[in-house]
Amino acid sequence: MNPEPLSIVYAGTPETAVLPLEALHADPRLRIAAVLTREDAPVGRRRVLTPSAVGRRAEELGLPVVKANRVTAPAREALAATGARIGAVVAYGALLPRPALELFEHGWINLHFSLLPQWRGAAPVQRALMAGDRVVGASTFVLDEGMDTGPVVGTLTDEVRDDDTAGSVLDRLAHAGSPLLAESLLGVATGAVVPRPQSGEASLAPKLTGQEARITWTHPAVAVAHHVRGVTPEPGAWTECEGQRLKLERVVPAPGVTGIAPGHVEIREKRVYAGTGSYAVELTRVQPGGKKPMAALDWARGKQHVERVAFA
Repeated sequence: MNPEPLSIVYAGTPETAVLPLEALHADPRLRIAAVLTREDAPVGRRRVLTPSAVGRRAEELGLPVVKANRVTAPAREALAATGARIGAVVAYGALLPRPALELFEHGWINLHFSLLPQWRGAAPVQRALMAGDRVVGASTFVLDEGMDTGPVVGTLTDEVRDDDTAGSVLDRLAHAGSPLLAESLLGVATGAVVPRPQSGEASLAPKLTGQEARITWTHPAVAVAHHVRGVTPEPGAWTECEGQRLKLERVVPAPGVTGIAPGHVEIREKRVYAGTGSYAVELTRVQPGGKKPMAALDWARGKQHVERVAFA
């Protein structure tokens, strides 16, 4: 006779948290009693109120949804009424206050996309790539009142690939982290796993701002490339060109290309290069304001005097 599934509440908001939701929902050892997500938010130029990615998917799966930007008394009452024994969190987007942490018999288990205590905060993968980390990972830990400070249940590691962006790494870690989260929930609830305190030097990964995504062309080429990878796809790397914003997709360090001033653009052998504080980087695709993404060479050829273009 199979044991009764473990009843859980799932808390998450962005697209990154959808895959773990689907994985836990499909696991016969678990039963999602309710999904907690942030309230509908205005999206697009018309500011249409739109459910979160997790909220939308939970409704498609037929799961009860509790929408709250802060887990105040009404939300806590709704969650407590589910009878869940443990909570799972993946990028919910707000700290849970102590009354919320104490809702369930076995607390909350958070899937965080870093090797804790490295990169505590809202943008761990983005900050790791911007810093040039070659190894990233995911951790499950018991949620407490601190910022990603609770004891660790399990971890996994992954190597950063040459063509990775924050988007591709997050997708990969969401896939790999889903079974880790399931096993962590079951391990903690049954007492088979004993969480261990975090050890080592901590680093912080606060949420990225749009201004932080701006490229500083006096930085070395490798740092520029890391920066672009870390802010892709969101909020998106950009620079100012002739008074307008120009978005940049992947850039490639080009050690053999020198003699271009930082931020200046040249076409050499049908490739587009921008100067940095060291050697140049090759631009692959760009997106001028109000237009669709295009090949960097097409954009550069459209400039009457591309050699006079200087990014700011």
